[in-house]
Parts: sequence; structure tokens; C-alpha cells
Amino acid sequence: MRRILTRALLVMVFALTSFSQALPIWPEGKETIRDKNELSFIGYYLTRYEAINVAPTNEFLKGQVVGRFYGGNTTKSYSDKYANYVEQRFLGMMSYSPRLFDGWARMRMSFELDWTWGDANYGAGGNFGGAFGADFVNLQTQNLFMEFHPNKKWYINMGLLRFYDNTSVPYYTGTSELLTTGYRLSLFASDATGLSGHYSPNTYQHFKAGAYQLYENNVEQNDDVFLFEFDAEQDVSIKTTLGLTLYHLRDYGSSQSGAGEGGVSILGQGLNSLLAPYNGVFQFNLGNETYTAKLWWFGTHFDSDPMLEQGRFGASGFAYTTRGLVKTATREIDVAGYAANLRLAYKYGKTSRDNIVLDGIFSTGDTENVDDGKYTGVLTGNNWTAPGAVFFGTGLYLLLPHGDVVNRYYASTIDIQNMGYGLAAGVGRLSYDVVPYKLKVEGNLGYAIAPVAPFGGGNTMGFEANIGVTYTPKVFFDIEMHAAHLSLGDFYDSPLTNGSIAERPADPWTVILLLKWIMF
Repeated sequence: MRRILTRALLVMVFALTSFSQALPIWPEGKETIRDKNELSFIGYYLTRYEAINVAPTNEFLKGQVVGRFYGGNTTKSYSDKYANYVEQRFLGMMSYSPRLFDGWARMRMSFELDWTWGDANYGAGGNFGGAFGADFVNLQTQNLFMEFHPNKKWYINMGLLRFYDNTSVPYYTGTSELLTTGYRLSLFASDATGLSGHYSPNTYQHFKAGAYQLYENNVEQNDDVFLFEFDAEQDVSIKTTLGLTLYHLRDYGSSQSGAGEGGVSILGQGLNSLLAPYNGVFQFNLGNETYTAKLWWFGTHFDSDPMLEQGRFGASGFAYTTRGLVKTATREIDVAGYAANLRLAYKYGKTSRDNIVLDGIFSTGDTENVDDGKYTGVLTGNNWTAPGAVFFGTGLYLLLPHGDVVNRYYASTIDIQNMGYGLAAGVGRLSYDVVPYKLKVEGNLGYAIAPVAPFGGGNTMGFEANIGVTYTPKVFFDIEMHAAHLSLGDFYDSPLTNGSIAERPADPWTVILLLKWIMF
């Protein structure tokens, strides 16, 4: 009898112990086991080898080259030689939130270290430091801002922020989502100083409002550049979201110089600056006249499972118009341009990487520059910095840009306004996971024309074909190989687009090897 009672007592003890482990942890218990880490860190490491027959002819542009082929960056394609180099990048993203604040406020910061292997040593500056001996001062601040999270409905950011054309809170949003929703970084995508607020009154509605000071210039003068935004999204189903957007930019930055005060180096910024030929955007023909500009962007966007996480079919798209008035002492210029995008995706296999994607982009162009008092193309953030918009989510490498870069970010069309000639491009992708989530192969085809042909050239910009292989030995650790070739069209017969040479340039090609690691 005693043995039976003893065994029964032991069974009850073990049963109660097991049951107690399944009980919910009450708030008092959570307080004792909450995360003790106040400082968090995420790192991104990229090593990139590239062989490409495109390189700048200017000796001073070896360190960092941004912009369109054959533009102000002096890039040229060669039929008898090619560039051959290795680049390295590290991005560090840190956040600090004292336990005393319990998540109410957080300081976020990110920095960047870039160089080309063997480029320079014992000096100071950005994007250098990989030569024998190293010891180069090279640390670039990307962001430094306060994040306030007073309750579940609000995120408020203040300082040097990530500024994207997307409603989602940047630091909680993956790159894949940014490249397939909102305006896909084609309108605004950079860092800006200001204040932004994200508000979600419920799980179905999302609002974003922001005010940014792009350029201060002289503090005692009314020569600043301000940008304001408002974006509203409504989830109409578990997969589908609709949005409306308004941006307003006031550019008084050219009050002392027609090229615009501030900006990159001595190039200036704004609608009449020398930055335009580098970025491949439209440059207003204003001469030395100073100007003031009040511009608006009205747009709408939608997405329905674009990353194929909930079903077989996915889609996203946007449409917007740029409107406004540019004034000088002698004339007024009306701005009215349009842009649109539609992306369709189908998952035919087991994983979301077994997919077929069709992607189309269109923007209007201008035939008379501004001599007729009108500009009928669009404008983007690339008119005010380099780069200020990055439409690199199409899968192309030469016709349109890609994002796996360090010091060299260039392509045939770096901005959807395409120097003001407009753009009509289509991209098709086939991707297949040979080994699910381990080994992926993909191919992309892209073709583009310009609605407006340049003087001395035609409308056809070119045709790109590329292939890629991605091997993932560990989570968030990728080894990739890509090869691409671009057949140039008669658009590049024009001296206005081919770098002022007498004939069409050699067709660009590239081979790229990548090692990417996201570390937590």
C-alpha cells in the first residue's frame, strides 16, 4: 500500500511540474525574464569581384562612379579591354534602448566602410583604404536618429533618417518588400534629415507623414530645399493593399547660383545642376538664371502578395504624375509628366524562388526641353542627390541598375526619367530552386525603348540577357555568380547619349562574383 501511495505521489508531482511549464507567463513573470540586451547590432558584409568592359576615362573617378553609361562620369565601353577589380563593403546597423525606457525610445545609427582592393592607404576620404598598409580614415555616417514608439500604433523618427517611397517603417522592412511595394525605390530612396511618423490605427490601415530638409545652404537666406510627404494605405484583403501618396518639394536652392547651392561636390543640385548628366536625369536648360520651383507628386500604388508568400500569384504596381511650376526672372515652365509600373509574378514550384516574373515600366518624355515653356517628363530624387532613387529590383545588371554594388553604381538607364527622353522597358525573369533554399539559378531578359528619340539617334535603347547562380551554404550567407550582356540600340547613335563619339559604343558586358553575409 505504501508503494502505491508513493508512486501516486510521484506521478502527481511530475504531472503538476509538466502542467506548470505550459501555463502562460504573467506580466510579473515576464518582467523577470525580459531581454536584457540594450544594444543590438546587425551587419552586412559584401565582397564583389567584377570583370566589365566599362570604365571611366577620368583619372579622378577611380574611387566612386555613379550614374548612366557615357554620361558626365566619363564612362566608356571597350571592345578590346576590360576593367578587373575586387570591392569590399561593410554596413553596421546598431540600436540602443535603455531598459529604463522599456522600448519607448531608441537610438538608431548605421555606418558604412567601402573600398576597392589595393586602391589607397595612409590617407583620409570616403570609399578608399584597401591598399598595402591600409590605415585609411574611411567611416561614413548613413543614419543617426531617434525612434519613438509610444504605443503599438505609432513610430516617430527624428534625425538623419532612411527616406524611402514606401509606407512601411524602414528599419522593420526587408529589402525584398521595399523593391516590390510602394514605388519600388524608383521615386525617392536615400537618407534625409527630418521628421517622419508612421501611424496604424488598426491592422488594416497605415499612414505615413514626413518633413525633410534636403538642403539648408546659407542659414540667413531663403535658399533651402524642403520636401514633405503623406502616404495612406488600406488593406482590402489579407493579400492586397491599396495606397495614395502626395509629395511636395519646394526648391529655392539656386538663389545664389543657377546650378543650385549645395549638392554633390561642385556639381550643385536641383533642376539646372551639373549633377544631371551624371545621374542620367533631365537637366533644365536655364543657363545661368536662378530659379524657384514648387513641385508635386500625386500617386497611387498597390500590391497583392508580390513576394509569393501566400499563394501562386502575386502583383504590384504604381502610377504617379509630377506636377509643378519652375520660375526664373524671364520665364515660367509648367511640369506635367507621368510614370507607371506593373509587376506580375507566378510561383510554379515548391518555394517562392520557383517563379516567373514579368515587369514593365513606363515614363513620359520631353521633346523640346523647356524652350516651349513645358516639361512633360517626370522628376525623381536623383535630381537632388546621387543617388536619390534606386530602381534596382528588376533583375537586370546593365540596361537597368542592380543593387549589389560598392563603389561603382552605373547602368544604361540609372533613372526612369532617362535624361528626359522617357522610358518604356519590359523585363522577364525565370527563377528555379535546384535545391530548395540552397541552390538557385535564374535568367533575365530585358528590352527598353525611349518614347522620345535624341537628336541623331533612334528610340531603341537595347536588349539585355543575363544569368545568375546563388548558393546558400548557411542562412543569410550567399555566394553568387552573374553574367550579363547588353546589345545597344540606335538610341546610342546620338552624340547626346553616347559620350560625344562618332559611332555607337561597344556593347557592354560583365561577369560578377559575390559573397554576401547578413549577420545578427
